[in-house]
Amino acid sequence: MRTGSEAAYVEAMSDGAGTRQTNGASPSPPLLALSNVEVLYAEVILALKGVSLRVGPGGCVALLGANGAGKSTTLKAISGVIGSDDGRVSAGGINFEGRAIRGQDTADIVRAGLVHVMEGRRVLPHMTVEQNLVIGGHMFRSSSAMRRALDAVFAAIPRLADLRSRTAGYLSGGEQQMLVIGRAIMAEPRLMLIDEPSLGLAPRMIEEVFAVLHRLRAQGLALLIVEQNTRVALEIADYGYVMEGGRIVLEGDAAELRSNEDVREFYLGLDREGVRRSFREVKHYRRRKRWLG
Repeated sequence: MRTGSEAAYVEAMSDGAGTRQTNGASPSPPLLALSNVEVLYAEVILALKGVSLRVGPGGCVALLGANGAGKSTTLKAISGVIGSDDGRVSAGGINFEGRAIRGQDTADIVRAGLVHVMEGRRVLPHMTVEQNLVIGGHMFRSSSAMRRALDAVFAAIPRLADLRSRTAGYLSGGEQQMLVIGRAIMAEPRLMLIDEPSLGLAPRMIEEVFAVLHRLRAQGLALLIVEQNTRVALEIADYGYVMEGGRIVLEGDAAELRSNEDVREFYLGLDREGVRRSFREVKHYRRRKRWLG
């Protein structure tokens, strides 16, 4: 397990640790690489402070942390939508498949194979499920290509096939989450950024949504997941990064993070014996922050 300091990051990159198979990466260059990325909001607020992370081809990486840590900002910086929030990437590099994408138009980033499923289940409520999916496949130039993409989505998420004629605004929260994931699949991505997929969902629906993500992983789709439900995130991920105050403060294999005492106590709500603590205890737990030195 490594700290989030720049020195540790440079050392990890030099010995190849950041591209281990356990990180979902191969010996070849990573699918996505961020290097010392900084983000400014309104030219005043420094929201990201030197964030570096990697996602390998076909890998799954979890980005963890409390509210306000900078997780969603990181995804927006990658996908290029940060400008809509009066923000900009002010320093650092963002590479996708070895090509710099910092500052590129969002549509060009999508066409390159990187899609962003934003928090909040942003369906088009007055359209049907199938119409929502067709919007996601707007780049297809033939009806046959569109049909193949729809069939692929229905195969990956069978529930959407049953709901194809339903108005999206009347779906449950879990069904809407599946729909926005399906709409992203229509763009035939190689990497999906997904922000808080379990937010506001009942436990049963969380299981169904993450079952969909497991199937997509099995098909070779790489995932970068922002998730406050640390338990489910570390069950699907190969590798994880913990953020605080706009910085990566801890990173490691998912199994290592699950066994880390600080992660277990603050993010999983477990004490040293593995007994779940009350929400009040977790809320007021004062982390020792050994990783910050």
